[in-house]
Amino acid sequence: MPYEGPFRVVVVNLDMNEDDGDCVAHVCVSSPVTAEWSEPGSDSHFDGWSKPCSALHLVIADPLIDSLPPVLVDNALHFRLTFDDERVGILKYDLSSNCLSLIDAPLTRPAIVWPAILMAMEDGSLGLAHLGGLILHLWSRQIGSHGVASWTQRKVIDLKELLPIQNPKKRISVIGSVEGHDIIFVTIDLGIYEINLKTLRWKKLWKRENFRSLIPYMSFYNRQEKVTPCKPLTTYA
Repeated sequence: MPYEGPFRVVVVNLDMNEDDGDCVAHVCVSSPVTAEWSEPGSDSHFDGWSKPCSALHLVIADPLIDSLPPVLVDNALHFRLTFDDERVGILKYDLSSNCLSLIDAPLTRPAIVWPAILMAMEDGSLGLAHLGGLILHLWSRQIGSHGVASWTQRKVIDLKELLPIQNPKKRISVIGSVEGHDIIFVTIDLGIYEINLKTLRWKKLWKRENFRSLIPYMSFYNRQEKVTPCKPLTTYA
């Protein structure tokens, strides 16, 4: 998505209290910054930082914020947390209310573990895709008529039946998505593949498989030429 107007920088930090093992999440947000970058040697456009939101105590063991970018849905940033070595949680920062909250992952047995990613779905909802062996599970978080959010399972896909997997014992990972297009990227023994979750059509992108994450871009900003849009990948094999 091209953005030419002012933007803000959001910094999230997790502090661990060594005495009691309690973890506290903090957020700071910059004042609006213009898209016109300052010239070398000139004053910065940053006018300071907003008042930090109230800290959120996380009652989970040793949480870590995932290296993938957060997902923006309904003016809130959603960060994937990993705790207990590989279980998945979701930290939400609401830009409108300046509040942090912890969102439960979909209820499954066993609990959702890595590999899993958060997604901005095509219908504007928050999505979560995770793997259980060779089975891909797709969920979306919908707001009900009474304003209560809940997870709905959208699809269950057997990747062994879909992709040309030669060694099913080799670890498969879901490593990224295209914002608002219901497209994900997975690694299998033969490389990196793009899957359209609506049509179940796929395309091989790269022969290598040792990627932890894949972050596609939809546009880039050139100061002289302004915003140059780029279409997401739409052709499949």
